[in-house]
Amino acid sequence: MTVPVPYRVMEREAETPDTATVVLEPVQTALQPFTPGQFAMVYAFGVGDIPLSVCAIDGHRLTHTVRTVGAISGALHALRPGETVGVRGPFGTGWELPAAAGLDLLVVAGGIGLAPLRPLVRDALAAPERYGRLNVLIGAREPGDLLYSEEVRGWQAAARVLTTVDRPDAQWQGEVGVVTTLLDRAAFDPQAVAAFICGPEPMIRATAAELVHRGVDLDRIRVSLERNMHCATGHCGHCQLGPLLLCRDGPVVTWTQAQPLLMVREL
Repeated sequence: MTVPVPYRVMEREAETPDTATVVLEPVQTALQPFTPGQFAMVYAFGVGDIPLSVCAIDGHRLTHTVRTVGAISGALHALRPGETVGVRGPFGTGWELPAAAGLDLLVVAGGIGLAPLRPLVRDALAAPERYGRLNVLIGAREPGDLLYSEEVRGWQAAARVLTTVDRPDAQWQGEVGVVTTLLDRAAFDPQAVAAFICGPEPMIRATAAELVHRGVDLDRIRVSLERNMHCATGHCGHCQLGPLLLCRDGPVVTWTQAQPLLMVREL
């Protein structure tokens, strides 16, 4: 097992009341470069560590968005600039965006699932000549749960960005419903599209199944399954999904790999 490398918090931005984005910079030695879709083990000293996907990659800087759901995530959520954490990584598989050259791109995010997809969208926007049409579909429970709102508005200049919520408030003027309802308004060729999906597993299953129904090849659908990852080394078994250990064999896998496993009740 690798030893955590110290990283200092350079910036912190509150996204929602329970979610914050922190920018980390190596104190001395930097970890090997990360790719979009991979994750790090981030250690709150004296509390413990948890896996966090990178939501932005800028040289040696790492950016993570963390939602407070327990003691460790709560400690990381409470970090302030100048404080130090330990980081191990990179771990896991990435989105493999370069393999989608020449294809339309369909990015589908549910809730905090937008975090690991964010660097993929940035890379696609930085090289529009490599890909076809870029679609970003975003779903959230409530308007207040939407992440990176200002940046997402900026994506609209070069991508088709559609957003929906399950429970609108009085100010919401956008779409209402599950994210799959946005597929009819996305612009892509089912025979020439690469799809990237991250969010709650029911949303992943429903979105992938609808894409297959529309004629998208299973190998061109990639999903991130970040369920119960714990050790990042494949030894504890918390993230086992059938024959896969998702911290080692994932979290990003093709729908060809994931579909027969996620369709098994209680697996």
